[in-house]
Amino acid sequence: MTEIDKSGGITGYAEFLNELKARIRAAQTRAAVSVNRELIQLYWEIGQQILARQADEGWGRSIVEQLSRDLRREFPEMKGFSPRNLWNMRRFAEAYPDGSILQQLVAEVPWGHNVLLLNSVKNASQREWYIRKSIEHGWSRSVLSHKIDTKLFERQGAAPTNFERTLPPSQSDLAQQALKDPYVFDFLTLDAEAHERDIETGLVEHIRDFLVQLGVGFAFVGRQVHLEVGDQDFFIDLLFYHLKLRCYVVIELKAVAFKPEHAGKLNFYLSAVDDLLRHKDDQPTIGLLICKTRDNVVAEYALRGMTQPIGISEYQTQLTESLPPALKGSLPEIKDLEDELAGEEDE
Repeated sequence: MTEIDKSGGITGYAEFLNELKARIRAAQTRAAVSVNRELIQLYWEIGQQILARQADEGWGRSIVEQLSRDLRREFPEMKGFSPRNLWNMRRFAEAYPDGSILQQLVAEVPWGHNVLLLNSVKNASQREWYIRKSIEHGWSRSVLSHKIDTKLFERQGAAPTNFERTLPPSQSDLAQQALKDPYVFDFLTLDAEAHERDIETGLVEHIRDFLVQLGVGFAFVGRQVHLEVGDQDFFIDLLFYHLKLRCYVVIELKAVAFKPEHAGKLNFYLSAVDDLLRHKDDQPTIGLLICKTRDNVVAEYALRGMTQPIGISEYQTQLTESLPPALKGSLPEIKDLEDELAGEEDE
């Protein structure tokens, strides 16, 4: 006899339904990704054939227009055969002459991602870096576009630090890559006279955008976190915990040019956090000073005398357009993949 729970439903049915839904969504995703790989392979092969024919037969640009008309006539149900997209296929094959990289990497992201990278990133190693990050973090095309526009490749790991001297080797490289320089706070509306507290308030009010800017792994702990040292009270601007580094990250904000005494104050905060907040299983606390401008020579000299791991970055409030309104941080949804496969690239 079927048991009925107190709410009138069948016992265990809700869990059963949720499990099936999860399985169906996973199967849909796998199917869409598989189709995407086949599509990428097909586009690469078409591009290779166009390249080869133009080289061997001397065909000119007009052949692409003719090929587009004939393919659209033969396959009216398929999108993706516009002249513009056929030229994208040719450029795609030209950019990746070794077909083995398709299965290893490039075919793991949608066609729209590949076209965006071909148009926006000329350096092959940088394109590969953005592809790997897109796969790792599940960036949608709009997110990838924003990362490229804000020059994430150049900013990643670029902050001057003393991590190599103050952290174990297993931590120092990962910690270095966790920081950026500069940070782009283009979601804030600040005037030239903004103070640290104004920046802090804005970042907390836009904490989701701030976490996106910080990168994967940062978890917000608090603002103006109180520390009692001796008989005095101190307050940390912003405190985070980094899940991959397994450590606290103290962020101090300065709306002025970097000064050596800023590093000294942050060094003090890190010592206090290590003693008062750090768990015995946590790694050493890291400090990040984000300032309006920085003289690299002054920063280098200041960091030499610090015993705690500290990085110094600049911030900018207007570098590119503001963040996309629907910035996504999870894997593309089924509709995203279907839209890619349906030929949004034809636009």
